[in-house]
Amino acid sequence: MLTSGEPLLLADVHNARTALCPAGEVVNQYGPTECTMTTTFHRVGAADEGREVALIGRPIANARVYVLDVAGQPAPIGVPGELYIGGAGVTRGYLDRPDLTAERFLPDPFDARPGARMYRTGDRGRWRPEGVLELFGRVDDQVKIRGNRVEPGEIEARLRECPGVSQAVVVAWPPGVL
Repeated sequence: MLTSGEPLLLADVHNARTALCPAGEVVNQYGPTECTMTTTFHRVGAADEGREVALIGRPIANARVYVLDVAGQPAPIGVPGELYIGGAGVTRGYLDRPDLTAERFLPDPFDARPGARMYRTGDRGRWRPEGVLELFGRVDDQVKIRGNRVEPGEIEARLRECPGVSQAVVVAWPPGVL
């Protein structure tokens, strides 16, 4: 069974194995839409024991994943940083959004090919000593509600445009239910 789209809870793996495929293999995939969906994969197994969320694994062929610190340098093994993705699957950018494209799609300083780019995911993670990636969440406020990306800051900005509103705060509530 292949899974992708949201962090894979190990309780869901247990339930799926019990109900659907007791002897089957579960493969967790990670990758944003901007990188043609699947960038890493991980066969859920013993390495996940005692965890709440499955690991996201290793990059697929033709993909590179970097864990970079705030200075844009590779974080040491075990040290969290922001995930960046390079390779063949990185798209060209956002349609009619040159500002957002420039912010998220950057030259790839770790790839010698001319014009190589990488995508700044906004996700936090780290390389584990055994060479697999672990995902921790976001470096920003972005949340997902029913699989849709929501930027609370964008909603707050629109609310402040309303007459009589000078301040606004948006929070996904209740946590874990949406």
